[in-house]
Amino acid sequence: MGFSAEFSRKMAEKGWLGLSIEKQYGGQEAGFFRRYVIVEELLAAGAPVSAHWIADRQSGPLIQRYGSEEQKQRYLPGICAGQSFFCIGMSEPNAGSDLASVRSRAEKTVGGWLLNGQKIWTTNATRSHYMIALVRTSGSAADRHQGLSQFVIDLSAPGVEIREIKDLNGDAHFSEVFFKDVFLPDDTLIGDEGAGWEQVTAELAFERSGPERILSSIVVLEGWLNWLRATPQSHDEKLGRAIAHLATLRELSISVTARLAAGESPIVQAAIVKDLGTSFEQELPVMIADALTADPRLQPPRSLMETTVFVAGAAPSYSLRGGTREILRGMIARGLGLR
Repeated sequence: MGFSAEFSRKMAEKGWLGLSIEKQYGGQEAGFFRRYVIVEELLAAGAPVSAHWIADRQSGPLIQRYGSEEQKQRYLPGICAGQSFFCIGMSEPNAGSDLASVRSRAEKTVGGWLLNGQKIWTTNATRSHYMIALVRTSGSAADRHQGLSQFVIDLSAPGVEIREIKDLNGDAHFSEVFFKDVFLPDDTLIGDEGAGWEQVTAELAFERSGPERILSSIVVLEGWLNWLRATPQSHDEKLGRAIAHLATLRELSISVTARLAAGESPIVQAAIVKDLGTSFEQELPVMIADALTADPRLQPPRSLMETTVFVAGAAPSYSLRGGTREILRGMIARGLGLR
């Protein structure tokens, strides 16, 4: 979650952003596998990648896939240069993880749309330039998947208000975002009006399948491994099990990347990776905390104990961001024909 605009710009200078974006729009056109390798190394090192993260992971690929030529030329070069930061406008109050029940509404007006509503749990909204939001453009919440559309919203536009939300660890990367008669020009609509559900589910495949869904707790596992190596009298068979589990999840994650590289939209497969991955991420700090305190004769490093406590405090959010496990399992069941 480290946010550094300078780091993002330096990554862009190295050619490490926009790896899946075409060269004509400022990207590297190097593919999803190249991006996977770089992302995995950055996450393992704890690099401050938050500034460009959402734009590079999903906003850019979404615009490249569904946006107009004018939108591609307007937004993609800035994303690839590490200069344009995006956030996601999906979750809403009183809707839980039921994305189809969004109530924020854009009404047609001369030259564009007027947006009213609210989004919540929006990561880095206070530091982003744009939001890609899913809103209703026709019908009502009872219509579910019908009548939803996606827009690029300039967060500096009149009528946009952003309020920070502090979590239990004291961080404030989440926000509430309010829209009051926000004017959205016609050219901010992504794709076709009413096609938002298809587009957002394709976008979620990018969000749910990457290495960030299995590596959020990796710092604790690495710290535990290093301590065990330096402590000859200490051993734990749970370490081997955790590493084997991680290796299997990584193979699953890479298999979804292969489908993305093939131009597919692996919605169900990404949901499986996300569900299994975040469960592992949540179980890991608890397991390691138990292991660190199992033998009173051993004194783990203070830094390892503090890191374990911090990650354990953050871990409950892992199964919320990107869709709760209940929603994911419903998607998996439908994909398997069980629901």
